[in-house]
Amino acid sequence: MRTKVFILAAGLGTRLKDLTADKPKALVLINGKPMLEHLIIKLKAQGFNYFVINVHHFADKIEDFLKKNGNFNCKIQISEEKDELLDTGGALLHAKSYFEDTENILIHNVDIFTDLNLKKLIDYHQQNNALATLAVYKRDSSRKLFFDGNMQLCKWKNKNTGEVKIARTSINKLSEFAFSGLHIVNSKIFNHITETGKFSIIDLYLRLAKTKKIIASESEYSYWFDLGKPETLSKAENMLKNMQL
Repeated sequence: MRTKVFILAAGLGTRLKDLTADKPKALVLINGKPMLEHLIIKLKAQGFNYFVINVHHFADKIEDFLKKNGNFNCKIQISEEKDELLDTGGALLHAKSYFEDTENILIHNVDIFTDLNLKKLIDYHQQNNALATLAVYKRDSSRKLFFDGNMQLCKWKNKNTGEVKIARTSINKLSEFAFSGLHIVNSKIFNHITETGKFSIIDLYLRLAKTKKIIASESEYSYWFDLGKPETLSKAENMLKNMQL
């Protein structure tokens, strides 16, 4: 199988406060439908039918919701993180067995709501024969990724604390971008993971970028929302309502 989608839905949703007191973030409603449903329907429209979803907070409610909806006529597998949240890197490694028949894995946060063309992202990833391709864009963010002229990952910086993590040096000026929460990895990445337990995938990318092709694709979209924040959840709802007029 060429591509499976890994939907990250295990988060506690603490930024949504009362909305996640009795449900997981993935089932918080946006314009009357859970954000997980919006995402699956959008991904299906772009030709994706095979999903792995990681769960932790109110995991049973996500599984019940999917069963009630017949998995939206898709092939869906659940990667349970019962004991602890593993962060994106640890979650990917934990779900390794679900990707044994897969060439590429599209990693998508459940709370990212965008019309970014994912097929174009995958085509770019394959044409460049990259181990990982991150969808990035220009926006204000306290955490930035820096890339050279070939869009190869070189460093990460937290602009609030001044912390810097360097993968490789470049004599040329680096371009800085914010991460979109969407990325695609070749399944060969599992051959290079030495980390265990809970770990950041950005830290993994920075380590691998010293010798492997970890690149960026500048995103093109008309909308992008982080639904994990109450204010952007409201903005996304208003946009959807206006689109239906």
